[in-house]
Amino acid sequence: MTDRRAGSRTAETKRRRQVSESEASRSGAGEVTSLTSQPRNNTPLPVMFNRKELGEILNIYGRKVAAGEWRDYSIDQLKDRCVFSVYRRTSEYPLFRIEKVPRLARKQGAYSVVATGGTILKRGHDLKQVMRVFEKQRLSLVC
Repeated sequence: MTDRRAGSRTAETKRRRQVSESEASRSGAGEVTSLTSQPRNNTPLPVMFNRKELGEILNIYGRKVAAGEWRDYSIDQLKDRCVFSVYRRTSEYPLFRIEKVPRLARKQGAYSVVATGGTILKRGHDLKQVMRVFEKQRLSLVC
């Protein structure tokens, strides 16, 4: 008895599909195409800092703001990279840029800290290790 029900269900499903296709052709709706036959959009996903990465960056940023060293920041999202720029004053060039370039993840590392002149201060695979460049104590001369 269960075989009859299963058979009648599949027959009913086939009949419904045929009816819906014939109604579509009569109404001028066009052809039914499979979604798997459509070409996929190969546009890459945008590069962004994830929540954890942004948390690590903002943690250091908060400490530097409290110390009076930094004042402003900006986040730029480009095609191949995401950049967190740090400013002493809003009208200046950025003091530092923290960049994420996924294309370099298997080579030198996706993360880098770049100084104002374009000098790469630190590069690596782990953002926490790269951000340690900001944790070094500033040396001062005591007379």
